[in-house]
Amino acid sequence: MEIITTLSEFYQRVLSLTEHYSGILAIPDALVPYIKVILTPGPWQLILCFLAASFLMITRLNAVEKNGFEGTIVGTLVMPYFSGFPNLCFAYLMARSGSRITSGHLVLENCLVNNLTNLTLVLAIPAIFWGMNLLPKNQGEARETKINYLSLLLSLLALIFFTAALWLVGRDGVITANDGWVLVGLFLFWQIFQIFDVLKTNARNNRKIKKRILIDLILIGICAWAVFSSIDGLVKWITLHGKGLLAKENLGILSGFLMVLPNAFLALYYARIHRADIAYSSQIGDCHICIPLCLGLFALFTPLEIPPSFETAVFCIMGAGAGLFLLTAFLGTLPRWAGCTLVGLYGFFIYKGFIQ
Repeated sequence: MEIITTLSEFYQRVLSLTEHYSGILAIPDALVPYIKVILTPGPWQLILCFLAASFLMITRLNAVEKNGFEGTIVGTLVMPYFSGFPNLCFAYLMARSGSRITSGHLVLENCLVNNLTNLTLVLAIPAIFWGMNLLPKNQGEARETKINYLSLLLSLLALIFFTAALWLVGRDGVITANDGWVLVGLFLFWQIFQIFDVLKTNARNNRKIKKRILIDLILIGICAWAVFSSIDGLVKWITLHGKGLLAKENLGILSGFLMVLPNAFLALYYARIHRADIAYSSQIGDCHICIPLCLGLFALFTPLEIPPSFETAVFCIMGAGAGLFLLTAFLGTLPRWAGCTLVGLYGFFIYKGFIQ
């Protein structure tokens, strides 16, 4: 309650200052009611805060890439902690809520919806509009593109492996603390491997990680507070006031959709500027945060009961990952027809898992 109270106080303080200095600032009287609506704490204001903070975190990717990280490494090592942080916040808040069965179902739904949306709809839309080509345009880019290409294939294999591991530990109907240690251990091993890959690449290219990256880290910390506070407020609002589509029972699905939005805009941006490697790897890296890290950490404190839609979602994620791997390995691109197929797979998942 402490964090959301602080965020509410922030809104109220800005509102009171706006009312007090409206005359000095020459704010037209006609605009004051609209400003009050924006600054009054509520679900839409919290969603706006969440999206603004998420977008600011994501904009630092270009700076991070220039200050010591390159290409696909941004997507597999750096990007997940930007885009996957809201999912970690949601898992923590659900673990803190104390309702074991309900919270576990919501966290699983959040992570499964997030991952499948990233792998299908988020990648399909830019593929349908512009195509996503991973092959080099000229010979000078061939060496770096080949390295990014191989890193992307490895990330896709890791995604399939992590999802298969989740399916195996959940076959008995519950993910226990021991299963959680296995999932977290897999993620940590993968991250250590990625860190050594960055160090190896920088040593080969005689490149250092620049100190001004610390400024980005401070900005990320501020954005992280805003993201956590907004998610906490949204969870509490839906729990107390949610009805119909916004009912508490749909919180896992709704949060999964909401937390994908910044990632979707990121994929559209990088696909539009012909950096399909980052568009691809950022979605895959975000999937690594949800499965296995989010679910593993939650299971360490609270056992996860498996919901009915679990197997459908897991098999759809592995199927999408395998399809992306084959397309990447043999074609080096995601053609428009494949994008349409991914949209169809996503529609099947939504119907089979949540509508039927």
